[in-house]
This record gives sequence, structure tokens and C-alpha cells, in this order.
Amino acid sequence: MRRIARAALRTGADTATPGAAHRHESPTATSATSAPTGTATPARIPRADDGPRVRPVAEGGEHWSWWVGARHVLRMAPDREVSARLRREIRLRDLVRRHVAVPVPVSAATGIWAEAHVYTLDQRLFGESGEDASVSAVGEPDLAALLTGLREVPVADAAALGVPRTPPRSLDDLRTAARHAARQLVPDREFDAAKLARLTPRAVVELAPRAAAVVVHGDLKGEHLRISADGRVRGVLDWADALIGDPAEDIRGLALSVGAPAAVRAATLAGYSPRECLRGLWLARCDTVILLAERLHGTDDSPLPLLRSQLARAWEAILLERLSEDDR
Repeated sequence: MRRIARAALRTGADTATPGAAHRHESPTATSATSAPTGTATPARIPRADDGPRVRPVAEGGEHWSWWVGARHVLRMAPDREVSARLRREIRLRDLVRRHVAVPVPVSAATGIWAEAHVYTLDQRLFGESGEDASVSAVGEPDLAALLTGLREVPVADAAALGVPRTPPRSLDDLRTAARHAARQLVPDREFDAAKLARLTPRAVVELAPRAAAVVVHGDLKGEHLRISADGRVRGVLDWADALIGDPAEDIRGLALSVGAPAAVRAATLAGYSPRECLRGLWLARCDTVILLAERLHGTDDSPLPLLRSQLARAWEAILLERLSEDDR
């Protein structure tokens, strides 16, 4: 592991040009035990005590992730399927970066670490996880800039990279599933099922998707936001689940990570309508009820404190919702 990380770091340092990420996929960084026959190796394999400290990243995820010194993170795909997604993610980040004002990770070097398994050595984005730090009022425009920039990414360019096009979810189906989940949670005293009555059949019809499909991050949970001490958004991580689809899905993600009021304010500042904001909010609310029930009564193994925090954030009251209810 240390040899792979340090070889990748040296490759990036030796060949990167100022202001640009380096793509380097011909050498293969492997350990002696995992390298297939005939596989090339880096020009220089560092000694075990050479170079920066390498340590695992605490937060989990689909990729094997390691801190490399203080300025880089090494992400290693564990199989061919994830490798394909990681290649796509690296290229998508380069596309998104042209349109989004919020920092997106840059690859210092990429390559193959075993067989067809891909790695990327990313420059680290500093700040705390959004699960440990709050976005302030001055940070909400950063979230708006993220949503605005994603809407400006050419859909055709993203599709050419292999970003999948996903149809909007049915809010009616989600409402049915959430009502069933809420009944499961009643004996646990985890959720007041009566709250779901606010999502009426009429509201489901009114909140049908109408916005054009855009590039969507797809997983804007708190751990993928890097927040500075003053509450600014200093980076957005993990673009592996990006898709072309319903922009309300990213409003939903923000409701889970920063709370319903901040999510709606940011989406409104980005130019989304009250209907689109409410659609994203109800996607988040239904999802949190379903996920919590699956954790308590199903097979999901997500951290229970995280699911409870996301449910509380998504169900925070917003002024827009109260005004909408008064108008009905």
C-alpha cells in the first residue's frame, strides 16, 4: 500500500504541469503479491520508510481510501466495475470544474494498481466533513453556486463520458413506501406518522417533475461536503454516483446534509422554483423515513445516529411549506 501511494505521489510530482491534473495510466503500481504476470511496475519503487506517511481514511465508501501525507488522498478501486466508475468520475470532475465555482478534487496522478484496477491520487480538499461542521449563512451561496453550475454543465458532454441518464422517481410510489415505513416506526417512537399526511395526493400531483434533466451529483450527504471554520463550502467530494436526471435529487441531498431550510434557501438562490424545492424536500423526507425503518426492521447496516440526524434535518420546518399549505 505504501509503495503504491508513494510511487503515485512521485509520478504526479515528476510529471504534472502547473495548473493541470496529470493523467498517467501506462505504468502499473502493484505490490509483489498482487501483480499479475507481465505487468509493468513504476520506474522507481520507494523504500518502505521513504516519502510521506500513508494512513487509512476513517470514513468509508466504495473505494479503498488512504491519506498520503497532508496534501493527497489515494483512492483505489477494488474491482473492475468500480474501476470503470472511477475512470468516469475523474473525467466528469474535469468537466464539472469548468462550470462549478465550488472546488472539486483534482487528480495529481492516475494509474493501474493491480490487473485492471484503477487508482487516483487526488489533491486533498481541506475543511471538516459536513457531518461535523455546519454551513453558515455565508456558505449558502456556495451551495447555490454548486446547483447553478451543475445546471450549466452540458448534458451531452456528460452523457458522452458515460454518465447515466436516470428517470425521475415517482413521488406517489415513494409516499406509499414512506407511509408503510412510518407505521413500522410507530412502536419505536422514532417518528410521528401523522407528519406524512402533509404530502397529500394533490401535492404529489403538483410536485411532479417538470424541470429539465441536468447533471446531478447524486450523493450530497454531509461527509461529501468540506466545510471551513467560517461555514463556507470548500469542496464537494465523491462524484461516483453522478447522473443526468431530476435536479430535485440534489436539493434532496442538501436537505439531508444541511437541513431543509438551508437547502431550500440555496436552491431558491440558484433559481429553482418553490415547486422544485418542495419536490426535493419531500424526496428527502420520504427517503429518511424509509431508510430508518429499513435500518431498524430490515437488513440495512447504516449508522443509526446518522440516519436519525438526516431525518431530523429533512423534517425541519420551512416557511415556504407553511405558505404553500395556506394557499391550498
